[in-house]
Amino acid sequence: MPIVAATPSPLSMMARMSANPWFGALPLANRQALLASAEVLRLRPGEMLFRQGDAPGGFYGLLDGLLKISSLREDGREAILVVLEAGNWIGEISLMDGEPRTHDATAQSAVEVLVVPQTAFAALMEGAPFARAIAGLLAARVRSLYGMVEDAALRSTRARVARRLLLLARGDATLAPRARPVVPVSQEALAMMLGISRQTLSVELKAMVQQGAIALHYRCIEIVSAARLEALGNVSRQERL
Repeated sequence: MPIVAATPSPLSMMARMSANPWFGALPLANRQALLASAEVLRLRPGEMLFRQGDAPGGFYGLLDGLLKISSLREDGREAILVVLEAGNWIGEISLMDGEPRTHDATAQSAVEVLVVPQTAFAALMEGAPFARAIAGLLAARVRSLYGMVEDAALRSTRARVARRLLLLARGDATLAPRARPVVPVSQEALAMMLGISRQTLSVELKAMVQQGAIALHYRCIEIVSAARLEALGNVSRQERL
């Protein structure tokens, strides 16, 4: 079972969380209020923060580690929606509509999570600046989901792989302004994010290596040419035929 841990210093939490574009853009008073109301929860690899169908709980900020947001298909295979990195916040959807959790949230590494109680979240939502920020967070999530749906319907498999790698280079849900040259993702996890087989992904990645767009390493993928990767990401299904 997860255990409640001693809370790190406010200055340490503020510095670590404010590197995230969404949290860093909040008014200082809102950031301080969120951190002051939070308890720190530690999870071991494989432990779950919540399950699909759970009742609404808190608003969660990932202080350290990796948190996988996923669900199981009818055949028992796992579909990964996103892998969250430190600085990201989740849980606002169920707090907004009162409905159960939409996905599983599982620690992929040792994880520290800030847990803001539902009452504290509701109090912050009474203020316009925080409410606008949450609306912006939801809008970003909707845009990302629409993009995934569009990619699945209109893009070739290679284009989908390229576009997801470009997104992962910015921290996936983090949407950092600057892309990093090395994406820390295993090929198995990337295949589950895209809903394709490991074999299909391997074929596409090898082709992208030959085109000089990426280089493959152990549990990570290096972006050799962002321009070539972007060009591959703009290819539709029709253009590949």
